[in-house]
Amino acid sequence: MSKEFRELLKKIGSGTHTGENLTREEAARAMTLMLHQEATPAQIGAFLIAHRIKRPTGAELAGMLDVYEQLGPRIPPLDTDREVVILSQPYDGRDRTIPLTIPTALILATAGCPVLLHGGDRMPTKEGIPLIDLWRALGVDWSRCSLAQVGDILAETNVGFVYLPNHFPQAQALVTYREQIGKRPPLATLELIWSPYAGPYHVVVGYVHPPTEKIIQEALQLRGVREFTTVKGLEGSCDLPLDRTAIIGLHHTNGREDTLTRLLLRSSSYGFSSKNPPWTNLEEASTTIKATIGGESNPLYYALLWNSGFYLWQRAGADSLNAGIEKAREILTSGQALAILSKLQKRIANHVL
Repeated sequence: MSKEFRELLKKIGSGTHTGENLTREEAARAMTLMLHQEATPAQIGAFLIAHRIKRPTGAELAGMLDVYEQLGPRIPPLDTDREVVILSQPYDGRDRTIPLTIPTALILATAGCPVLLHGGDRMPTKEGIPLIDLWRALGVDWSRCSLAQVGDILAETNVGFVYLPNHFPQAQALVTYREQIGKRPPLATLELIWSPYAGPYHVVVGYVHPPTEKIIQEALQLRGVREFTTVKGLEGSCDLPLDRTAIIGLHHTNGREDTLTRLLLRSSSYGFSSKNPPWTNLEEASTTIKATIGGESNPLYYALLWNSGFYLWQRAGADSLNAGIEKAREILTSGQALAILSKLQKRIANHVL
């Protein structure tokens, strides 16, 4: 048993009247003790559920991010002036809508915008489809690659994926606690704002509940990250919804002042339907994605124009949302995104850890 960890646990687990938040330094120390397994399983489980009940603060998440940066994997900086875009996705996956993240990454890559994704295998509590399974169904198995190889592929294709079990086994070891405590721990929020990249990046963070956005903002600003995007997206991802107003926060800095520009975007205003493409099964989803990035017109095609058009506007230099949508249409109909996927398939087929 770690006596040091016990004191941190007592601080957050003492209830409404006597419990306290951790400082950034204390949260970092707690994260270190958990990742190194110096705390016992009983202590780790108790901490995660107590932290879930208390709710994390921005300072606590900042401290945990400090440790992820210190102990976790980091892709070396690319030889480019472009920021790498980190598109966040809940690690416990999706089960209601087809993820737009992968085809959007292929479209952005075609436009010269590097994109780095990260995640693991099926994970409690949702046990939804993770990105790694969808990548595999598309013929791209990132688990075959070392971290150095992921960096090389990112440099060559503008697409990369950091795979938790191989590239950050200390964090992977904490996954089992999610099933045992039966609730998403604050680690789930931490994963949405983490960037495993050592160079300049722009993180796009999905969220569900509005208070989470404020915590995310505080955590990133404490970390010195002042330019980022928040999206109240599909199932907690950064995929823009069709069935409701897309609520987006553009967080940026103007000298010493941090500012927020709020966008409220309605797909109907741009001629799109109000139905998100539903999730059915892995085989059908992968077949539909391949057809869509090959230019086939279907419900996913229009959802992808909406989502990737926004990111082409915000991160790849399109002059407006309409211009971004038209650029996405051009990339899809020309087969350029499909060509990036083919390049990834061939490149990763040659790699074995």
